[in-house]
Amino acid sequence: MDDLQRYVLEQPVEVEAFFAMVDTTAELIGVSEKYWSSQGINGARIRILVEIAKAGGAILPSVLAERIGVTKANISVLLAPLERQGYIRSADDPEDGRKRRVLLTEVGERLLLDALPGNRLTIGKRMTKLSADELKQLLSLLRKLRGDLGEPG
Repeated sequence: MDDLQRYVLEQPVEVEAFFAMVDTTAELIGVSEKYWSSQGINGARIRILVEIAKAGGAILPSVLAERIGVTKANISVLLAPLERQGYIRSADDPEDGRKRRVLLTEVGERLLLDALPGNRLTIGKRMTKLSADELKQLLSLLRKLRGDLGEPG
């Protein structure tokens, strides 16, 4: 047990930094999820709508799945309630008629316009613990780390 205790308690700085990022991310996601819950909205569904908006309002389901980190098989399950609620609709892809695109509806756009400002304010308040220069430095370091992982950033 002493060997195990030493292993889990005496972490190299790289591992300590990793777990600090994980813990901090989980706490911030919790703040965001609490906001969405108070609005009667599912945060995961908002994330899907935001990704569609970031893509200009239309996206292929396979691309959306990749961006949110789910399998192509699961994306249709995640999209179904959003379509039933009228936040999205599907349409033929004008470039390839064999494919379908997911489009953000006016109702979905209105939801984002109404809900995102409050969420961004809530998250922003937590981030004010860091100065503007510290936030820029943090972003730079995170982009550097993501680049080392071979991901865009």
